[in-house]
Amino acid sequence: MSTSIRSNRSNGSSYKIQRGDTLSALAVRFKTSVKELARINNIANPDLIYAGANLRLPGSSGKAGGYSGKDSFDSGSSGGGARRSGGASGGGNVRSTGGVAPNGATPAMQRLADAGRRAAMSMGGYNSQGLCATGVSRAIQNAFGFKVWGNGNQIDDNLPRDKFKQVNMSLEEALKIPGLVLTWEKTSSRLGSIYGHTAITTGDGRSSASDFIEQNTTNNGRSGFKVFMPII
Repeated sequence: MSTSIRSNRSNGSSYKIQRGDTLSALAVRFKTSVKELARINNIANPDLIYAGANLRLPGSSGKAGGYSGKDSFDSGSSGGGARRSGGASGGGNVRSTGGVAPNGATPAMQRLADAGRRAAMSMGGYNSQGLCATGVSRAIQNAFGFKVWGNGNQIDDNLPRDKFKQVNMSLEEALKIPGLVLTWEKTSSRLGSIYGHTAITTGDGRSSASDFIEQNTTNNGRSGFKVFMPII
């Protein structure tokens, strides 16, 4: 999803909330915290935001319009409601993880990124073994103590929604943040066309980890891309 940000010298920056956004996912994207976004936008309930509203970002002057939406989920509006930060569809609130680090990662995300690198280096290093889902499942188990079963294109359905939530984010954005789970429905390889692919971001803006370290992760030849964030 493209990021809609307005910015100029006098007004600072704001983001137009899209359908499916959550305040916790936006906090990760813009490298801040849910608490700070709620504070500067006078949002009483961080679990309820309004699609189409302008969200003021940290560092703005406060003249960019701020949060102009209702502090509620309003599916009857022309813009539609944004997804709740809590609940089955959105997952829990990122505040419970202890805040966001300068690289945009919560402690849980950093644990998963570290576990992903270790799993990849212990399996294939920098060479694919065709076992991407095994590498991701092993990393999740080492980081959080439970397994997620399935092939690369089944991991997304099998991630427990009380521990992971889907976020609207491009691959370019996701690769800059460690500890996100990436999934693709299909890839251009023979096995990938059947089983898809999955990996964990390392946060360096380029690479991801599964059964190996993919040093230049792209969407080339891949489709059905999704991003999931741990909320443990």
